[in-house]
Amino acid sequence: MSQTTLHALRTPLYERHRFMHARMADVGGWSLPVAYGSQIEEHHTVREDAAMFDVSHMCVIDIRGVDVRRFLGKLLANDIGKLKSPGKALYSCMLNEEGGVIDDLVVYYLDDEYFRIVLNAHTARRNIQWIQSQIVATKSSVALVARRQDLVTGHQDALAMIAVQGPYARQKVFQAIPSTHVAERVKPFNSIIVHDPEVGELMLARTGKTGEDGFEVVMLAKHAVRVWDMLRSAGVPAAGLDAWETLRLEAGMHLHGRDMDPQTSPLDVGLGWTVDLGTGREFVGKAALRARRQDWQFVGLAFEGSAAVARTQSPVMSLEGDVIGKVTSGTYSPTLRIAIALALVTPDIKFGSYVSVEVYNKRISAKVVRPPFVRDGSSVQQLL
Repeated sequence: MSQTTLHALRTPLYERHRFMHARMADVGGWSLPVAYGSQIEEHHTVREDAAMFDVSHMCVIDIRGVDVRRFLGKLLANDIGKLKSPGKALYSCMLNEEGGVIDDLVVYYLDDEYFRIVLNAHTARRNIQWIQSQIVATKSSVALVARRQDLVTGHQDALAMIAVQGPYARQKVFQAIPSTHVAERVKPFNSIIVHDPEVGELMLARTGKTGEDGFEVVMLAKHAVRVWDMLRSAGVPAAGLDAWETLRLEAGMHLHGRDMDPQTSPLDVGLGWTVDLGTGREFVGKAALRARRQDWQFVGLAFEGSAAVARTQSPVMSLEGDVIGKVTSGTYSPTLRIAIALALVTPDIKFGSYVSVEVYNKRISAKVVRPPFVRDGSSVQQLL
């Protein structure tokens, strides 16, 4: 990550990060905290207790209208018909006509004419243009409103998002904001709207990308500092995006732009479970997916010894030296104390076999495993 620039966008919590002496960096055009102290300590705090992240650079959009369910049924590869209870969430890919992944997203069903979608930050503007073009193409009676502060007309409508993650995350949210106790029975991948006397409307979604329990809390941007301070007063420390990266990679979760892009299909990257090919519903990219063969499989790599971290695009080779794929994301795992990576390799490679990866001009041995690496704070399998 590069150092932050004067022209980088800022979230509503920017001044709080500076006050807390966070190390800031330019992340996709946003000035964001990458660490407040030790990245390793922040990582372990999430695995063992709870910490919070400013994820207001993610783009929340609201889609409303009488045609909204029909429209989302054509836009998304996963079946929007699964959303039948208010607050229920669905993970899906949004595809281009060739079956490539434009973005992966989470959509929340709020009522029959109102859905909320959280898009990835760096692709938000392009994705919104794509969605708007599909509204026109399908002649749908729906309206899209982007709620991120750099995209709204008036800041009164801007939303912010704080992710509180860890085994004690929900307990600490309830302590910090007593009105949220109504969310005590919210199941994973569900959400609820709470009205708090101090900070107004909050959406608490039991989702996240760390592999731990917790909430992603959405609020009006003007109340973000107050919510942040309430959480800090309840003993929730802040964590930066460097820890977020190691946590999501241990959890085997995809990052758009690294682990997938518009040239890769969801079938290639292990997201076939998010694609509904079996019903008569037509969606953008469905015909292409049916005709497209699977060129790759998505795997985890666990490195032996004190191996250096594999970089994105590092070649993956068979033990005979043939190139059979590439690393998409790599990191040092603070939980497992080894280097790990996610990779795309040819479909014939077996889990449990060994490959080699070119890291800084050296070939390092790695075991091919099925992601995730870590769940509930510990290894999910015999890695080495």
